[in-house]
Amino acid sequence: MRNRIRELRESASLTQEELAARLRVTRQTIISLERGRYSPSILLAAKIARVFKTTIEKVFLFDEEEL
Repeated sequence: MRNRIRELRESASLTQEELAARLRVTRQTIISLERGRYSPSILLAAKIARVFKTTIEKVFLFDEEEL
C-alpha cells in the first residue's frame, strides 16, 4: 500500500516531529509510514486523514491486486 503522507505533510509545512505530535505517535512511526514499512490501524489512518482534512482514500493508495 502506497501513501501520500510525505507529500501532504510537506504541503502543510509540517515536520515529521510536528505531525507525530499531532497524531500522538513517535517520529519513527511517521518515518516508517512515509517509507511504506508500516501500515497504520484504521484509527490512525483516520487521524492522519483528519489532520490533512481529506479522506483515507486520498492518503492511502490501494492497488486493485492488494484488495
